[in-house]
Amino acid sequence: MATAVLDKLESIGGFSPLVKLARGQQPLEQINTMFRAVGVPILAFLIFLMLWSAAASQVNTSLGQLPGPAQVWHQAGGLWEEHKAERAKEVAFYERQEKRNAAKLEKNPDAKVKWRTYNGRPTYFDQIVTSLITVFTGFLIASVVAIPIGIICGLNNTLYTALNPLIQIFKPVSPLAWLPIVTMVVSAVYVSDDPMFDKSFLTSAITVTLCCLWPTLINTTVGVSGIDKDLINVSKVLRLSWFTQIRKIVLPSAIPMIFTGLRLSLGVGWMVLIAAEMLAQNPGLGKFVWDEFQNGSSNSLGRIMVAVFTIGFIGFILDRGMLALQRWISWDKSAVLR
Repeated sequence: MATAVLDKLESIGGFSPLVKLARGQQPLEQINTMFRAVGVPILAFLIFLMLWSAAASQVNTSLGQLPGPAQVWHQAGGLWEEHKAERAKEVAFYERQEKRNAAKLEKNPDAKVKWRTYNGRPTYFDQIVTSLITVFTGFLIASVVAIPIGIICGLNNTLYTALNPLIQIFKPVSPLAWLPIVTMVVSAVYVSDDPMFDKSFLTSAITVTLCCLWPTLINTTVGVSGIDKDLINVSKVLRLSWFTQIRKIVLPSAIPMIFTGLRLSLGVGWMVLIAAEMLAQNPGLGKFVWDEFQNGSSNSLGRIMVAVFTIGFIGFILDRGMLALQRWISWDKSAVLR
């Protein structure tokens, strides 16, 4: 049983040195490997914290001294406490409502009771969830559009020649330029007495879509156009249908480039989202940063720094998640991915 578990762990790249160390296989080499993989990044991060702490103590702003690591950690703890307090208020609200309605029904079983939704202010962690939902909405829409168009452009040089000027024109456009246009279009088109989505959410998601469309489109086109022509000729000899050719030959061969584009697009989308939320006032991390900046309290700088690290950490996790998905989907499991 233990051997089977170790074998399973060893098949996962990151656990291989640990499993070999447990088995006594070249212990010094395994320790060295683990130190380079884990110890070196931790050491570098500790050095960064020391430099940050020393530099922060020398910088004074209009809101006070630039917060160091300890102050930022304290503000992160404060945001967590605020989140717990808000959730406790929500639970208490529903408990009071349930008791009130139960007492009303006890007096009169036919009485009409009201069930209201808790409308407390979103906490920092609620805003993180909102930002993730927004960025994935924009990213998925962009992927659904970009991958098929990229495949067609990669297989058809005439279509690529026709679309390439448009791609190169729109690719460098800033989200700050797209946002006013998207805002006006959404306000004009999305008119409803009972809207399913807030206009601020749609504005942010569509802006993300327009900005993270291009890396996937370009990389998919390059990946498909670079497929070995012999494979295409074999598919013609075998008289494979167009759909079968795409599924059996084009996609497996172009997967590395497609995922390179997807990783770039997700990174661009996450970066663009913060600016979009600031201006569209979508209740996510971007709005949190803007509100803290406008607030101008002594805690604002520390809270903004918490948001900066949160944005960076989530961006790192998203990239690693896409890399893991690529490893899972790719047919070449031995390929080195970074």
